Amino acid sequence: MLSISRIGAYSVVALIAGAALTLGIGSATFLSLLTQATVYAIFALGLGLLLRQNGMASFGHALFFGTAGYIVAILLQLKAVPAEAAMVLAVLGLTLFAFVLGLVIVRVPGIAFGMLTLAVGQMFYLSASSSRGLTGGADGMNIDWPNTLFGFSTSTMLRPANMFLICWVVLIVCVAGLALVLRGRFGAITEAVRDNEERARFIGIRTLLPRAALFALSAGITSVAGVLSALNTGFVSPESLHWSVSGVALMMVVVGGYKALWGPALGAVVYFLAKDILGDYANHWMAIFGIALITVIVFSPTGIAGALERLVKGKKAATAVKVVAGH
Repeated sequence: MLSISRIGAYSVVALIAGAALTLGIGSATFLSLLTQATVYAIFALGLGLLLRQNGMASFGHALFFGTAGYIVAILLQLKAVPAEAAMVLAVLGLTLFAFVLGLVIVRVPGIAFGMLTLAVGQMFYLSASSSRGLTGGADGMNIDWPNTLFGFSTSTMLRPANMFLICWVVLIVCVAGLALVLRGRFGAITEAVRDNEERARFIGIRTLLPRAALFALSAGITSVAGVLSALNTGFVSPESLHWSVSGVALMMVVVGGYKALWGPALGAVVYFLAKDILGDYANHWMAIFGIALITVIVFSPTGIAGALERLVKGKKAATAVKVVAGH
């Protein structure tokens, strides 16, 4: 368990690394790719949290990703609230909705939970596709962002370097915030429920509320990614609600490794870099990535993050042995 000071130190280092990337990369195209990867890293972080702490895989998390963009787009189209309030309302509204939904669906174990999330997600996808008057149907919606956001020029924020830095800062804040939350009582309770729900009930833990709260927290993080995606692209369509988007995010989680909190984010970056590099040389790059996914599952079930952690521990152990041998 990381200490608060260590979490803070790692966060500062990560922020500095993000700033260095922004200054060191001159290609606007590559920065746009990294921005997209960072947005999906936040998406995968939310999905990985659910798998890590609750032991459940959701195939419908694209619901929260896509709906966040639609809420912002509709509120701005109706001129109901300022853009800043629309972004906050989208995240808070979907978090509350996920908590209420979680009170029902987290009671269902295993694969049935995954199928329920898939069914709910597809229901929203079909609703968005058919509600042409409200959502633009299959054509999607352009988002009419105002000239300023949070006191800054929107056009300046949308420059590739600035947009990447904004998404990167949000990612680091989310990871650090989750690390702080999970090192406390909530993290211990959810781990106890995940490992043995019956025993957790026996020692007096009410298991429903923590599991629903975890589902809501996971959905809230994913909706943050949805808002950032809407800001980055200025567009939202039903495709962002499709189950295949959840499937891609789940692949990122598996490749990166969900045991480590930062693993899913690493998986998202690896996925987009592989997509960019392999896509230039192979039309069927997904088949190559699929082989890589199978390889990771077979030889490193804890993902790339788990393999890196084992490598670091091995080097530390070897160093310690050398020090002892030297004395």
